[in-house]
Amino acid sequence: MIDLTDFCWSCPLISLFLHLLKVVARSISMARSSNSLSSPTYPPFTWVHFFASKGVVEEKPPLSVPEGSDPHPNSCTQKCREENSCNAKGSFLQEHPQENSRLEGCPEENPFKKEVVFTTREFLGEEPEFSREKRLNSLVVQGKVLSKVRKRPARIVIPEAHEVLGFDEVERDLGEKEFQVQGRSFSLVSKKGGRKVMEDGYSVITDISGDSRQAFFGVFDGHGGRAAVDHVTNKLGNNILRAIEKIGKLEDKLEQAIKAGYLTTDEEFLSQGQSSGACVATVLLKDAELHVANAGDCRVVLSRSGIAIALTSDHRVVREDERLRIESKGGYVHCRNGIWRVQGSLAVSRAMGDVHLKEWVISEPETNKLPLTSDCEFLIVASDGLWDKVTNQEAVDVVLRHKNSIESCKMLAEISSSRGNMDDITVMVVDLQNFR
Repeated sequence: MIDLTDFCWSCPLISLFLHLLKVVARSISMARSSNSLSSPTYPPFTWVHFFASKGVVEEKPPLSVPEGSDPHPNSCTQKCREENSCNAKGSFLQEHPQENSRLEGCPEENPFKKEVVFTTREFLGEEPEFSREKRLNSLVVQGKVLSKVRKRPARIVIPEAHEVLGFDEVERDLGEKEFQVQGRSFSLVSKKGGRKVMEDGYSVITDISGDSRQAFFGVFDGHGGRAAVDHVTNKLGNNILRAIEKIGKLEDKLEQAIKAGYLTTDEEFLSQGQSSGACVATVLLKDAELHVANAGDCRVVLSRSGIAIALTSDHRVVREDERLRIESKGGYVHCRNGIWRVQGSLAVSRAMGDVHLKEWVISEPETNKLPLTSDCEFLIVASDGLWDKVTNQEAVDVVLRHKNSIESCKMLAEISSSRGNMDDITVMVVDLQNFR
């Protein structure tokens, strides 16, 4: 006869063993049939999983501690743990203000640390409300599923870099690197150098006051951006003509009017708060006379009977009078990379703009005047991109061979480039036959 005590002990064990086999079989069946859950791996089945599937939650018995003492001096109080009163930070601190400094000392029992708890049946998919996404992004640890496995972030798509250009730069930078202009009495070629932005400019005003023998020509070489050269291109010629109108018929004041036009243009630009600058060379043809002015290293060369005559003098620090003028005002000149520079910065001693050097780099031009005679053939007005590589006489000889055409300007620009020039080049040839 079977002992009643043995029978009572054997029934739960048999029931437990059968249920365990059922759970294991179901787990194996689901692992084989589910293709979507083939990637995750599950931990080995343990007794903790079994009790979790049955809904059994093991609770730790309360600690027996003397009344008034705290078993966790760096954590929550015993009463807080028993009554689960740490669910919200605000309520806990209101009820236990003395525990404010202890919360951080109990990472495992921190009342503000959230844990999402699921049973093993939910994790294995037996509960419909437990989604596949939650199973894949959770971690089973001793019968608990903690939602701490982060999803891989979406791939960051970096757009292609596009250089952003200013309004003036778009028109010049995206077009051809060389452009040419053929006028009634002049030819011009401008060729972009190695800089990102074309910084040369020019200005032509013909038939002044309805007189075909009056005209204004200018070539400008910017530095530090296009702001200064754009301003000079738009304003200088008109400012000079307005200054001339004010003096009326006082021809002896004409040179002063040209200087006034330069200074006014410079003041207008400086008031804009821009920091760039521009070298300038201009020619005013009026009453069979040449009125030449310059500030910087743009140059005007006259061909008289095939002989090159420079009508301007470059404003560079190597000139003794310019160096003395700068030093007398408290400035200094410094040689850097074989080039003498004002304050160790700018290679020219006169220019429009350059507000940070305005005390020494002045905009007042030097002027020159001479009558037009029958032996005056043409003028070459160009930026230093030409004159740094081509001599005055060589330039005149090239123009004479090509008879003042566009081809002569293109040839001069090509010669300068072939000799290693990387600067912008602007060459203008003015035929003087129509202005005598």
